[in-house]
Amino acid sequence: MNPESGASVAPRLPMLLEAVLNVGSELELHATLQHIVDTATELADARYGALGVVDPERGTITELFTSGIDDETRERIGRLPDGRTGLIGHLLQEPRPLSFAGVPIRVHAEAFGTLCLTEKRSPEGAATSRFTADDLALLRVLASQAGIAIGNARLYETARRRERWIQGAAACTTALLTGESGESGEDALMTVAEQARILADASAGVVLQPTAGGGMEIVAASTLDDPADLMGTVIEAGSSVLEQLLGGEPVFVEDSATDERMTTHVRARFGPSMMLPLQSGGKLIGTLALPRRRGGPPYTAVDRLLASQFASQAALALVLADSRQDRERLAVFEDRDRIARDLHDLVVQRLFATEMMLESTRRRAAAAADLDLDELLGAAVDELDSTIQEVRTTIFALQQPPADAPATFRGRVLRETAGAASLLGFQPSVHFTGPVDALVPEPVGRQLLAELRGALAAAHRRSGITAVRVEIDAKAKLPDGRDGVRLTVTDDGAAEDGSGGGGGTTVSRQAPI
Repeated sequence: MNPESGASVAPRLPMLLEAVLNVGSELELHATLQHIVDTATELADARYGALGVVDPERGTITELFTSGIDDETRERIGRLPDGRTGLIGHLLQEPRPLSFAGVPIRVHAEAFGTLCLTEKRSPEGAATSRFTADDLALLRVLASQAGIAIGNARLYETARRRERWIQGAAACTTALLTGESGESGEDALMTVAEQARILADASAGVVLQPTAGGGMEIVAASTLDDPADLMGTVIEAGSSVLEQLLGGEPVFVEDSATDERMTTHVRARFGPSMMLPLQSGGKLIGTLALPRRRGGPPYTAVDRLLASQFASQAALALVLADSRQDRERLAVFEDRDRIARDLHDLVVQRLFATEMMLESTRRRAAAAADLDLDELLGAAVDELDSTIQEVRTTIFALQQPPADAPATFRGRVLRETAGAASLLGFQPSVHFTGPVDALVPEPVGRQLLAELRGALAAAHRRSGITAVRVEIDAKAKLPDGRDGVRLTVTDDGAAEDGSGGGGGTTVSRQAPI
């Protein structure tokens, strides 16, 4: 360095040292980058400065930090200069000569970005100044220290994001395993979708599951607005991306709207997207998709890694939560079965014994011609008989599975008869006439189901029963000519009064529809 050069640099050394210390004191990446461009502009006495961040995977500028430019000009510059528009184009089109200096910024031998300065300030009245070799030397020193500071800020930023994902995954797992997310499988999937959307800063979080037709359907969706248009969207069989998803492979998309692999009608709304397998123990539960808005920032390698780890943990939590729900359902069913046995073995038998005692006393009262006492005892016997019927109906209801009840009337009838089979010792036959699900309204269906339970409970108490036939006729005609539905339950056992004859018992109920 010649004497003149040293004289030029010396006054700025304290400023350079302070700048290096200040740059190294920042840990937040965006604040660090803005501080670098502001410091470089001041250090080189430049009018304008810009720091462009290069995406190492794509080779494009993803962020631009500027100094010496007001908000209006910054808006005109845009985010991605291309040499014709934005900052560079604006400077090249200036009618007066401009000076320009630029140095690369490297982080651990990797190109991070470029620091550019333009239009060095000159003393008033003097010709336009140009950047000197000393300016470039100072900028190189600053860029070198900036690379170290950026590396530290990157590590800090990555650590914070990793911590955020870990906390989110832990919260999701806790919600699934403690039942806070709800009891149904749909609630659990929604919890995963919503938590992932928030963590990934995505426009939507959706879970897809395989369909019977070989495709995949969105079964849970979380968005900032109404997700109704996403629900039910299907990736049809034959799609190239579907083969990867069903194979448990992650799929990363730069722009959903233009990627030919994306075939759904909602793709035009989204840009960068991650599609991650939800699988545990070799079992594919579904796919977690996290699309960002069209034109949104692309996902980085760190984003992909953290989201993939979240998906793996969420899949395991879903499997464990499903097992927990199965155990809880089994415990409830066992408890209901125990209550039913206690009611049958203790309560019903005692009531039946009391009824027999009252019946015997009633006969003696009748023999003594005490009509008032006979009438009173008769009423007591009838009340006990009614109570026994109600308890038996309750026993049958307790024998039914405690969850996952079918939604259709046909399904509920089949569920009742299947539950009765465990007590009767055989499966009742069931016959339907007409479109019962379409014709039988909900109130009528509930009434007929209650009658069916009572009839099956009554059949259980009678001896010699080897067959029960249940008929539901949705095309029946009522005595007044109206359309109706008729329930008929017929068995081949003895009547409740003990009389035999093999004729069996028939219970019939009907209602208008």
